[in-house]
Amino acid sequence: MAKQQRSQPQQGGKRSESGPKQRSDRRNDLEPREELDERVVSIARVAKVIKGGRRFAFRVVVVAGDNRGNVGVGIGKSRGVPEAIRKATERARRAMQPVTLSGTTIPHEITVKFGGSRILLKPASPGTGVIAGGGVRAVLEAAGVRDILTKSLGSSNQLNMIRATLIGLETMKNPETLAKIRGKSVEEVQPVWRRQRVQQQA
Repeated sequence: MAKQQRSQPQQGGKRSESGPKQRSDRRNDLEPREELDERVVSIARVAKVIKGGRRFAFRVVVVAGDNRGNVGVGIGKSRGVPEAIRKATERARRAMQPVTLSGTTIPHEITVKFGGSRILLKPASPGTGVIAGGGVRAVLEAAGVRDILTKSLGSSNQLNMIRATLIGLETMKNPETLAKIRGKSVEEVQPVWRRQRVQQQA
């Protein structure tokens, strides 16, 4: 009677009992992130028309700055609000650019237009505070401005007002450059309260 040989399954390579191999590359989670002033300015629900109807998502605008002369704005869209905030925050961090300040205010007056919005930015004496509202205030405070007067002269669209404020800060010129362009001394292009302080000290 022939012996029946039982076929045993061949054993392959050993599997790790810990399950699938985990990624060791987690630089984004482990790297220390710089503490910035991040503000969610607006959250709006937007719709995209597709073949089957409309697809809804959320658009988030975030302003990020270090309160020391660097500021940026980011926009994020996603089906969920937390993911949209994350995208907008990352883009705002990457878009940060230096702006020219004069102490706690701006060097000179400027009027900026973006789309239908027009924003007037005017330097103010120490102790005035930030006279602005909405997204304009968020951009100015994140940049490090503590004394300023502002006025909206056009459309009140939130995103356009933020863009106009950001362009105004980025196009600011320091007193030396402004005096050279206008053919005046540095003291003559300074704000009134600063000129009076220089005269008193002299």
